Parts: sequence; structure tokens; C-alpha cells
Amino acid sequence: MPTSATGSKIGASQGSGAVRRFAEHGFTPVRRFAEHGFTLVELMVVIAIIGLLTGAVVLMMPDPRGDLRQEAERFAARARAAQDMAVIEARETALWVSADGYGFEQRDRRGWHPLTEKPFEARDWGGGQAIVGNAGRARVIFDTTGFSDPLDVTLVRDSSRVVVHIESDGTIHVGS
Repeated sequence: MPTSATGSKIGASQGSGAVRRFAEHGFTPVRRFAEHGFTLVELMVVIAIIGLLTGAVVLMMPDPRGDLRQEAERFAARARAAQDMAVIEARETALWVSADGYGFEQRDRRGWHPLTEKPFEARDWGGGQAIVGNAGRARVIFDTTGFSDPLDVTLVRDSSRVVVHIESDGTIHVGS
């Protein structure tokens, strides 16, 4: 005689009814034992959700190159420092700008020499480019009074643009 889950004896008529009730709902002891694991559809849904979450995280990450306006501010600060150096040391200091980067030079009796100490070492634009003059390269010389030739440098990265203005009176400001 079969035994129920509670341990009581089930009659022949009751036992076949219990098996029939399990079979009606799709649960037979042999079939349920074989259903351990995930279906292909369940795995595909989980993979799709992980993919969507990964995409959201990547889109929310900041640009590792930094903001273009910050790059323009750093460039303007270094240009101001070169201008101050020209006045303090009473020696002409030049700023050269190209599409790929910029650097500084100082004049002595023998001619122009590149500055290599911080913050005046040559730098690139950090993933962007600059639009400068017609030749793609320009040079501004700060004299001992801080005056210079005017220059506009337009920094471009992706769809962003920032203009740095160097005025003839030595004023340097970052525009949009």
C-alpha cells in the first residue's frame, strides 16, 4: 500500500487519485525532479537585462579626456603664466600653437629655446584639435610689458567648441 507524504497509508483508490491530481497540474515526481535548472528563455532574459544595465553604466561614465572648457582654461592659465614670466624676467616669451598641441619658448642672446619645465612643457590637446590661423600654426610673443599680438584659438572636440582670446593688450579670456 502506498504511503503519503505525512506517513499515513493511502488506499488503492486514494493513491491513484493523488497521482492523477499531480498529473493534471503537470507535476509528476519523475518530471519535477528533471526540471532543476534554467530554461534557455530565462537565460536569454537575464543576459538581455545585464546588457542593458552595462550599456547604462557605460553611458553614464564621464569622458576620461575631461571637459573641453577645462582644457581651454588650463591653456589660458599657462598662457597667462608665460606672460607673467616675460614681465618678471624681462625676457620675451613665446607661445606656439598648432592643430595638435602647444608649447612655450624663451628668447636669450642666442635665440629662441623651448621651455621644458612645468607648466611650460609642450602639450597636446588631449583628444581634440585646435583651429589656429590660416597656416594651422601660430605664434604669440609676449614682450617685457606683457603685450602681444592678438590671437584666437578655437579648441574642437566632437561637437564642442571653445575659443580662447589673446588680446593685444595681453588680456586672455576663454569664451564659448
